[in-house]
Amino acid sequence: MTPKESTVNSLPGLRKWREAVPNDRMAHAVKDLLRMIQRAMQIRLAAHSVSIGQWVFLRILWEREGITQRELSELAGMSEPTTYSALLSMEKAGYVTRRKLPSNMRNLSVCLTPSGRALKAVLVPLAEEVNAVAMSDFSAQEIAQFRQAMARMIANLEADESQPGSAQGPV
Repeated sequence: MTPKESTVNSLPGLRKWREAVPNDRMAHAVKDLLRMIQRAMQIRLAAHSVSIGQWVFLRILWEREGITQRELSELAGMSEPTTYSALLSMEKAGYVTRRKLPSNMRNLSVCLTPSGRALKAVLVPLAEEVNAVAMSDFSAQEIAQFRQAMARMIANLEADESQPGSAQGPV
């Protein structure tokens, strides 16, 4: 066992998980990885009074400002009530404004404030740091293989989703 494997195996949560279910489904491993990445990101975001939920929306708005609340919900993969709640807190924090669109007074356009735009220069490096920590001790080849494997898994699941009768229940 390498020193890195020894360190990883000594983490209490990971060790318990590996002992309890040594050959667990890939979905559970991915979920655990996502949980740890989100936790590392949330710790960093908290220092800037930004929640992980707000981070999701900020990332989209930095690229596509002025979209409607509904479009933002769809792009984030969140329900409209969740998006509405997040936008209220972001508006209160001074990160976004919502305006009625002249073309359709029922739709609201979401725009970043100067404060919301300025967060990009502060927060994106934090995400890059989390990625660097997660991928530390990986070779460039291992990172490329990991990305390829994830892309193939996504493609496989997209293809399955398009098949009639593929929704057989929760994983």
